[in-house]
Amino acid sequence: MEASALTSPSRSLLSKPSSFRFLSHSISPKQVSFSKTWEKRINLASVKVMAISHNGGEPILPVDDSINPRVKSVKPSKTMAISDHATALVQAGVPVIRLAAGEPDFDTPAAIAEAGINAIREGQTRYTPNTGTMELRKAICHKLKEENGLDYAPDQIMVSNGAKQCALQAVLAVCSPGDEVLIPAPFYVSYPEMARLADAEPIILPTDISDNFLLKPEILASKINENSRLLILCSPSNPTGSVYPKELLEQIADIVRKHPRLLVLSDEIYEHIIFSPAKHISIASLPGMYDRTLTINGFSKTFAMTGWRLGYLAGPKHFLSACAKLQSQNTSGASSISQKAGLAALNLGYAGGKAVATMVKAFRERRDFLVKSFRELPGVKISEPQGAFYLFIDFSSHYGSEVEGFGVINDSESLCRFLLDKAQVALVPGDAFGDDRCIRISYAASLTTLEAAMNRIKDAMALLKPPVTV
Repeated sequence: MEASALTSPSRSLLSKPSSFRFLSHSISPKQVSFSKTWEKRINLASVKVMAISHNGGEPILPVDDSINPRVKSVKPSKTMAISDHATALVQAGVPVIRLAAGEPDFDTPAAIAEAGINAIREGQTRYTPNTGTMELRKAICHKLKEENGLDYAPDQIMVSNGAKQCALQAVLAVCSPGDEVLIPAPFYVSYPEMARLADAEPIILPTDISDNFLLKPEILASKINENSRLLILCSPSNPTGSVYPKELLEQIADIVRKHPRLLVLSDEIYEHIIFSPAKHISIASLPGMYDRTLTINGFSKTFAMTGWRLGYLAGPKHFLSACAKLQSQNTSGASSISQKAGLAALNLGYAGGKAVATMVKAFRERRDFLVKSFRELPGVKISEPQGAFYLFIDFSSHYGSEVEGFGVINDSESLCRFLLDKAQVALVPGDAFGDDRCIRISYAASLTTLEAAMNRIKDAMALLKPPVTV
């Protein structure tokens, strides 16, 4: 049957009993009549009729494949995309060194893993309360009191499937359409997208490597207006490893307190991966900040529990109730098994005890090696990280360089493609974090792996001509 038969007034061609016939034919808007509702939602200039039914012989109306505008506005995570691509290359036999993902390379401490195994063996595999088991929420309250100077009751704690879920639900709960979310750059890739999902506008606050990527109070003050609803802080920072000192947090708090609508979302997921003399301070512990701060934390980074998917949110009961309502209609409570493991993690001792201290010691050794190595490369600027397990390095002086067989390196994305192609090292371009001058390197890998990666990067950078100095 010819596709043109679709426009014929005769229905005899459509009446033969048969299975579905799959056809493709572009139909002019004048040839097909739709209701006004359909006309608003479908571009009739390119309607595709995909099937003809033998029952009645009428064309099947095309499916409305439109996507929610909020979802369409969200950008996919570059860190996940690059990690997935690097994994695919490794599986295909390409010896790529993967330094893109923000995931500790250590195993979950044995006591934590054993608690999860025991939970399965003992049949503790049922649904839990929406906001988490009482024993875990009480343990989180104790941790926050002892380590952060924050006094919360169990009904001010919500346990979720990872800190990211806590952060998203917090943004959705407190932000309304037209609100502004203030986000210092470089930022964790998901923050602006969380704001967009809430139909709020992300307002990016610039920082500079010369200030260790820390937000200047005067920049914050200049960006606040009547629409400002939420300031997001991450300390220690992903992607920079910067740690906000108490004096700077006090200056920021002084500004925030002047604006009744302005809340703070404090992402403290890396709090115990910190290098002396730096010290972590929870901004909610500062005068006047308790009632306007939502504190995010979890188990993934400190306890090497990324796959367990367990995080928590602490804050004023009014806001927690709103977040819990969202969670009850979304995922409900976190895994019962993971919550038992999380309880064991908090029982390891102050700041995770010896198990966490051992990991932090290794992270510091790796940081020191990479900082020293990259400082030997020409044209590179470094801010030495005080926490987390990332370096955020300024390579922008090399932009404009041309490499034979590759082309021109003109931004962070092309630099990362070059290093993946020539050095077979997977890194994340800085534009994913709001700063195209830099690239992010995760040192959540063994020292031996980092040494091999560094040798490859040095060899690849030697191909850049002409050499550039800062």
